[in-house]
Amino acid sequence: MTDTIADYLTRVRNAIQANHRVVEIPASNLKKEITRVLRDKGYILNYKFEDDNLQGKIKIALKYHPVTKVPAIRKLIKVSKPGLRKYSDVESMPRVLNGLGVAILSTSKGVMTNKEAIQNNVGGEVLCYVY
Repeated sequence: MTDTIADYLTRVRNAIQANHRVVEIPASNLKKEITRVLRDKGYILNYKFEDDNLQGKIKIALKYHPVTKVPAIRKLIKVSKPGLRKYSDVESMPRVLNGLGVAILSTSKGVMTNKEAIQNNVGGEVLCYVY
C-alpha cells in the first residue's frame, strides 16, 4: 500500500456511509496524531489504541447527531498525494468551508489544524480537509 493516509480516510468515510459506530484501522504514529486532532475538534467521539505484537490498531468511535443520526463528519478530502505533495506556508494557509471546517497539516511541530499552524507561525504539508 502506497498511501496509508488515503486508506485511513477511506475507511472512516465508508464506516460513516454504512452508519457504523466503530471503525478499526491499522495504526501508525501519523494516523494516531490525525485521530487525536479529529477528537480534539469534535469530529469523533473517542478513540482507543490497541497494541498487538505487530502493527496495532486504532478503534475510532464515530460521532452522530442523537436525533437525526447525521454524522459529524460530512466530508473527508485527501489533499496531498504521494505523486503530488501539497505544502502551505502561513501566508497561504487554506481555509476550509470559509473557516467552518479544518485542514489537517503535518508540520515540523507535529500534526495540527490550519488555525493552530497560523497561531504557531508554521507551515507544512496539507494532509486533508475535514468538514
